[in-house]
Amino acid sequence: MNANHDFLPHVAPTADAALVARLQHRLDRKTKPLGSLGRLESLALQVGLVQRSQSPRLNAPQLVVYAGDHGLAAQGVSAYPSEVTWQMVENFLAGGAAVSVLARQHGIAVTVVDAGVAHDFAPRAGLQLRKVAPGTRDASRGPAMSAAQCEAALRAGMASVRELPGGVLLLGEMGIANTSSASLLMARLCGLPVADCVGRGTGLDDQALARKRDVLERTLQVNEAAREPLAALAALGGFEIAMMVGATLQAAHERRVVVVDGFITTAAVLVACALAPAVLDYCVFAHCSGERGHRALLQHLGAAPLLDLQLRLGEGSGAALAWPLLVSAVRLLEEMASFESAGVADRGPR
Repeated sequence: MNANHDFLPHVAPTADAALVARLQHRLDRKTKPLGSLGRLESLALQVGLVQRSQSPRLNAPQLVVYAGDHGLAAQGVSAYPSEVTWQMVENFLAGGAAVSVLARQHGIAVTVVDAGVAHDFAPRAGLQLRKVAPGTRDASRGPAMSAAQCEAALRAGMASVRELPGGVLLLGEMGIANTSSASLLMARLCGLPVADCVGRGTGLDDQALARKRDVLERTLQVNEAAREPLAALAALGGFEIAMMVGATLQAAHERRVVVVDGFITTAAVLVACALAPAVLDYCVFAHCSGERGHRALLQHLGAAPLLDLQLRLGEGSGAALAWPLLVSAVRLLEEMASFESAGVADRGPR
């Protein structure tokens, strides 16, 4: 695949020593022992750096579920049939999925993007129709996408973010067999054995898991030449994963906070980071999932997830659960009294 990345948005690092010092001073002068709010303090500092502000605000959070089908599903790598992808899209739009409930609870807007589902949806509110094709090809027989399709998916992901308001993107996904694509991308880009990357996905038994592992080993061999990040994405990924790569790059370019959900969304961030390492400055990793490869993938990225609830649902469910922690972090920075304003005595000299 052509390695020309010129169409991708630039992502600037958030590093700003002077702003770090000002934010840290604000945090340190709150009515508490130094560092006693732990990860909430580092979250507040991260959001401040992303927004280049001593008084960051989290407005209009957007949870976007990118959906696509995978030709690799024909190899029996999932416990569920491909029809579940489009049926779950309808469930999202009807407000009946787990992530729908969590988003309503926390006041998060939900958008579903048809990245490449093998079904035609009627246009309606909350749905972006950006289908590249009705599912990728079977990656065990050759590249899942052409170079042109991969670029189209990246561009569509970028456009999906540009159309949405707010300063926070929460990533979600849906696609039967997409844990296979995530495992393949992890194995290829992290240089790890497939066995360390593949898990049970939607609930495979031992025999089906062994079959999935064999299929993925063969898929990597068939696509041995696809090693550069965009080539690997085209050969091994799905349309929804490619769109999440584009969406992550665009969100970081626009200095939005990106809340990363589980294994599949983290695999998309892995690709985005390979293209623009500063992406990690903008990412908050919501949780470590129950999917086998996720912990190792987070460690590869140097990411510290906020939660560990053994979730393995996807959809953006973990991102929605982590959202209140970001809200708390920013509100504590803005609303908590300082020693001076509260008239509380600071600690004495050491």
